[in-house]
Amino acid sequence: MRIALTGGSGYIGSAVIAELVRAGHQVTALVRSGASADRVAGLGALPVVGDLFEPAWVAEQFAGADAVAHLAATGDATTAQLDRSVVAAAKEAGLPYVHTSGIWLWGDNPAITEESPVQPPELTAWRIPVEETVLTSGLVVTIVAPGIVHGHGGGSVAGSFAAARTPGGKVPLVGDGSQHWTTVHVDDLAVLYRIVLERGEGLGYVIAASGHNPTVRELGEAVGDVQPETPDESRRRLGAPFADALLLDQQAAGTKARTLGWTPARPTMLDDLRRP
Repeated sequence: MRIALTGGSGYIGSAVIAELVRAGHQVTALVRSGASADRVAGLGALPVVGDLFEPAWVAEQFAGADAVAHLAATGDATTAQLDRSVVAAAKEAGLPYVHTSGIWLWGDNPAITEESPVQPPELTAWRIPVEETVLTSGLVVTIVAPGIVHGHGGGSVAGSFAAARTPGGKVPLVGDGSQHWTTVHVDDLAVLYRIVLERGEGLGYVIAASGHNPTVRELGEAVGDVQPETPDESRRRLGAPFADALLLDQQAAGTKARTLGWTPARPTMLDDLRRP
């Protein structure tokens, strides 16, 4: 297949390119800088440098592909506009489209499925109107919603959690650490993207969760001695929007993804944290 994607130089996107290239697909990666172009070229993709906020340019690059995927994010408030721009480009191109969401969309829930009610924290509430636009676009759409991504020492949440220390050298928990986090290894996640792209079907939401849902205390104790916080202490340390997302108590099994032939097999987040 000929697959065009955004975000190929990022943590998840790099793993997706590597997985697609290994499977024999031709990948065009839309990037925003020469450095990113060099990175995706090194992974085996054809880089195209331009402005992802320009729907006409993005749609032109999508043309000729068999399917497209959007994994890019700015890491700030402009991500919502980026998503809207890429969705507009995907609608113009009219190709099977894979969009990226996240598990926080479903809020506190001990058994999240794709049919669970959405109740996002402030940090990700902007996703709802964007993704409603995606789902009503008339495109053949799949929205992949990953849990907290880890593996190879990366992942913004996993990496920052493992590195944080109090002045006394302890691992600060988020809250008292009793909440569960859904998790997925970046390489397993890349396999799921490949599967849904190859299928080319409108699957709606697909939760990418390994079924490993450790508590935050378990994760902290895998790294060292822990120090619980009150929710307000975590909000002061991390900022209220981010802390409130991390304070969510979530569990998911990824059952729908498994019915597609996905079998997560990489190390768990606990295994990653326990490694020297």
